[in-house]
Amino acid sequence: MKKLDIRYAEHPEDAKHYDTARMREHFLFEKVFIKDEISLCYTHVDRMVFGGAYPVDKALRLEGGKDFGSDVFLDRRELGIICIAGTGTVSADGAKYPMKKGDGLYIGKGVKDVIFSADGKEPPKFYLASAPAHTAYPTVFIPIEKANPRKLGEQATANARTIYQYVHPAVLQSCQLCMGMTILEEGSIWNTMPAHTHERRMEVYVYFDLKPGAAVFHLHGQSGETRHIVMNNEQAVISPSWSIHAGAGTAAYTFIWAMAGENQTFDDMDTIATPELR
Repeated sequence: MKKLDIRYAEHPEDAKHYDTARMREHFLFEKVFIKDEISLCYTHVDRMVFGGAYPVDKALRLEGGKDFGSDVFLDRRELGIICIAGTGTVSADGAKYPMKKGDGLYIGKGVKDVIFSADGKEPPKFYLASAPAHTAYPTVFIPIEKANPRKLGEQATANARTIYQYVHPAVLQSCQLCMGMTILEEGSIWNTMPAHTHERRMEVYVYFDLKPGAAVFHLHGQSGETRHIVMNNEQAVISPSWSIHAGAGTAAYTFIWAMAGENQTFDDMDTIATPELR
């Protein structure tokens, strides 16, 4: 596993003075998928860990270490996984879960051995999100057919989309991690609008399935002091609880959202009227 990328938390009064380079340095995680590596970012915002496992020519083991306070990564953590490309297998303490694009997996606290491997076809890209956990819940395989779908938005406002809830009370029990995938329909570009915040939850996004040359303008900052971060395919971004959660692409795309915090209620958000944005 490559060196852990550690990010510290920022006060919104400080963050609003960041220029473009500083915004990207603090909030953007550019290299989520690196061949034959597990690439992880540790943000001190709710102690979320996120990143990618991309096994091509060898299997990859998820390891702990000094940064996690234990040699076992899941000693005091839980883990959500969604496969965004290819096919492969995730092994959790010897139990094997073959996964294709769109399949998810929840692994609870205490599992000692997690291994990612390819199956000889198109190499898989596994997106990972992990939060601290206080108790152990069972490992659950979540094919996309078993995820909980919610259709939102409409073509008239360019945000027709389906939200698939994977690690969520509607599907399974977890400690604090919530995780899902949103697929925008052709012609839609907004991942949510009006914008919102989660005062009780942070959020991490990874954007993928962007067409060549396309980009996503991820909106950031407080509602009265907004910024944007231009993102390319298969990049992730940290949105603290004080930051608005919204973004728009130059074409349709898919993204995975992962949250950690004290509340798992999906609709626990503070909507911001669009005319109030600055």
